[in-house]
Amino acid sequence: MDLARTEVAAPASTRARGAAAARLGLMAAPVAFFAVFFAYPVTAIVARGLKVDGAWQVGRIGDVLAQPDIRHVLWFTTWQALVSTALTLLIALPGAYVFARFEFPGKQLLRAVVTVPFVLPTVVVGTAFMALVGRGGLLDAWWGVRLDTTVWAILLAHVFFNYAVVVRTVGGLWAQLDPRQEEAARMLGASRLTAWRTVTLPALAPAVAAAALMVFLFTFTSFGVVQILGGPTFSTLEVEIYRQTSEIFDLSTAAVLTMIQFVAVGAILALHAWTVRRRETALRLVDASVTARRPRGAGQWALLGGVVATVAVLLLLPLAVLVERSLGAADLGYYRALTRDDGGVFLVAPIEAVVNSLQYAVAATAIAVLIGGLASVALTRRDAGRLVRGFDALLMLPLGVSAVTVGFGFLIALDEPPLDLRSSWILVPLAQALVGVPFVVRTMLPVLRAVDVRLREAAAVLGASPWRAWREVDLPMVRRALLIAAGFAFAVSLGEFGATVFIARPDNPTLPVAVARLLGRPGDLNYGQAMALSTMLMIVCAVALLVLERLRTDRTGEF
Repeated sequence: MDLARTEVAAPASTRARGAAAARLGLMAAPVAFFAVFFAYPVTAIVARGLKVDGAWQVGRIGDVLAQPDIRHVLWFTTWQALVSTALTLLIALPGAYVFARFEFPGKQLLRAVVTVPFVLPTVVVGTAFMALVGRGGLLDAWWGVRLDTTVWAILLAHVFFNYAVVVRTVGGLWAQLDPRQEEAARMLGASRLTAWRTVTLPALAPAVAAAALMVFLFTFTSFGVVQILGGPTFSTLEVEIYRQTSEIFDLSTAAVLTMIQFVAVGAILALHAWTVRRRETALRLVDASVTARRPRGAGQWALLGGVVATVAVLLLLPLAVLVERSLGAADLGYYRALTRDDGGVFLVAPIEAVVNSLQYAVAATAIAVLIGGLASVALTRRDAGRLVRGFDALLMLPLGVSAVTVGFGFLIALDEPPLDLRSSWILVPLAQALVGVPFVVRTMLPVLRAVDVRLREAAAVLGASPWRAWREVDLPMVRRALLIAAGFAFAVSLGEFGATVFIARPDNPTLPVAVARLLGRPGDLNYGQAMALSTMLMIVCAVALLVLERLRTDRTGEF
């Protein structure tokens, strides 16, 4: 009897060791990628700031924290991020429900419109909101109301940016939840609200937490929006790091602020990993095509109308301002000026930034999907060890570390063989992929962990290899999430500005860098060209997202 038990246990033990080895093998590429292109550059720039004549200036940390203006920056950074996150969830969760459960004309177009603001350069959005809420803006002209001197302009701009994060991250999982589970609860006597609170909300909790985490990190590290709309009154850590680095040239203070930001983000990610993993369960996922239907009743039509109105006022109005500003010259003069390279701003015609951005974004998306996909598969099992769970949190750190620090770190660290990449085109996609990988992981991981492990075990019992089991069990269920993740990575790459501005070559600028350079020069022509380039970026993103929507809603090959 003992011998029989030993013979049964041996294969199970072997399979467990094989699974652990496979998981570590999948983690190898993501670990190497983040070690070389994130940890090494950030460590190099921080070390340069805190080392004087080879000695660490530890006391500098206390000196920086003792400054009242720095403490004010820390307080404002934290509370505005919390309020921005709560406000975004409050406004965007109804939109996530509408896109997940309703079918209506123009849904694909509206979904693409929702995502477009997320990729616009922050400096452009800040300028657009200033035109809406500042002196002489639409609110000032119509009602005599100005918000540019208040924090409300910053909060609304943050909701503008992050609305798509909640809609696509939460809505992607919501669309695949089996509605019959909630219907069963209602048949047992639960009210609609009770059924949603006890059945649907716990299932959505990991996706909601992931969306909230991403929104918080983006607002915690907000740069362009606060720099333009905050003026001298409001400043985040990211803005202060940029000011200390580029204006005051105090690299040691910038290094201390980077470390503070790093520690704060690490603590947030650790808390997120602990709370979310305690609530993740296997879910019953179904084809999204069977869960969405036309609205029924006045209440559902009113909800759809409210979401459309929110999108129109909050998202479309700032975009309309960009288009209006780009058409300010007669005979499309701002657009024609983009084809000329005699403005002295670039070494090439500004229009070439469109092609550069598309090429960089495609390369960055491929890198992000590969690295993020491998990491997601490695992190699928909830019973993984502490090392793997810690890596889950570390994958999010690029969203919470100053892009200014990363950009300077690339220039300082990647300048010697065998990593002398400063003159290579791949440097820009690598920086963009660092921001794209967390979106791939956070989009795919909840769906991968929701796949019933018994399906994989059944495939293994029938003789399928781990690769074949993943290909035939997991892949059909996560294909939709994979396309969403690729779309996010592509969109993030198109709009990445913080690190790219330091490493993009003058003869190969990206769209956000070109816009920022044009905005930084006086004159109506430069401002109009910036608005024209921003409009082109918006159109390019909208077209790409519409193509993605057609692929994502293609029923062929879905389970």
